[in-house]
Amino acid sequence: MNRLHARYPFLEAAREAVATQAVDLATVVAEDRAVVDRARERVVRALEDGEVGDPRRDPRTELLSYPVARVLVSLAGERVLVRRYARAEAATAHERFTADFADTTELKSVETTGVGLDDLLAEFDLTGAVREVDGGYRVGVGAYLRLSADLWGDEWRLVNRALADGEVPVEEGELLTLLREAVRERVADGLPFDVPEPIAAALEDDAEEIRERLADLDLTREIDTVVPELFPPCMKALLDSIQRGEHLPHHSRFAITAFLASIGMETDEIVELYRVNSSFGEEMTRYQTDHIRGETSPTEYSPPSCATMQSYGDCVNKDDLCERIPHPMAYYEKRLDDADEDDLDDWREAVADDET
Repeated sequence: MNRLHARYPFLEAAREAVATQAVDLATVVAEDRAVVDRARERVVRALEDGEVGDPRRDPRTELLSYPVARVLVSLAGERVLVRRYARAEAATAHERFTADFADTTELKSVETTGVGLDDLLAEFDLTGAVREVDGGYRVGVGAYLRLSADLWGDEWRLVNRALADGEVPVEEGELLTLLREAVRERVADGLPFDVPEPIAAALEDDAEEIRERLADLDLTREIDTVVPELFPPCMKALLDSIQRGEHLPHHSRFAITAFLASIGMETDEIVELYRVNSSFGEEMTRYQTDHIRGETSPTEYSPPSCATMQSYGDCVNKDDLCERIPHPMAYYEKRLDDADEDDLDDWREAVADDET
């Protein structure tokens, strides 16, 4: 376990280093308080400060605190914590590799603690998707759309980029931001997961402290309101297509299903919507919905960003708010916040009333 792995614990090489030394996580959480304390600090600082705190001098403690922190995030069981933690780890990594890239000093020591741009591009399978050009870089549009999906700001929208030959031009700082998003994506992958009982029991006090911090910050409110008239135009159009029994291409079906799941609809409710389609297959529809919801997959998928919706031709009927919002979920949350709560008629309640 070297300092490079401790500095960048999300690297595949860091994971392999832990596996090679056959580290037993149950033994670590039961016997190594320094690792657990640093892991708890990572999560708490992620919640409160948006970064993971100062690294420990001991590379072993620092590296092992990362998998233990992932366990604590899983035990807390809140999606908002997963998002905050992944963003904080990515923000810390971004600060570190930006400094590494700027440091051109030849290190005399045998062991280096820094990474280069080529290292990170290879780490995230982006070597073939990114090429340097005069004064900047060009990124393959597929990689660009994936990595920019959660980035706010009009400058990230594909319509505002000079797309040519399947590539998107970016400046160096923008490329580093995309790499930050690659880190965030990897950190969030698989979270939360089921924690073995012996490990969960050993960490219960630490997990409870994190739950209390989370409750104090009042960040756990999730959208659980289905009001179609407030949907973004793209999702309203896709929902209308479903209700007319029209066949949707795979990307459109994924987008509306992920959106409906993200605003609180259950699998049974979503499956029922598709029943009017002439090619409806309940088993496949249920499987796909459960997969998107994270019930049968390690990842709970989010709806595509506005940029991705646009690239697939699903961005339709844009209104003024669309011009200022980069994501369908942000659009819907804004419309809900602006609406009078007393006037919000949940579609699911209306359906239940009709059935009675």
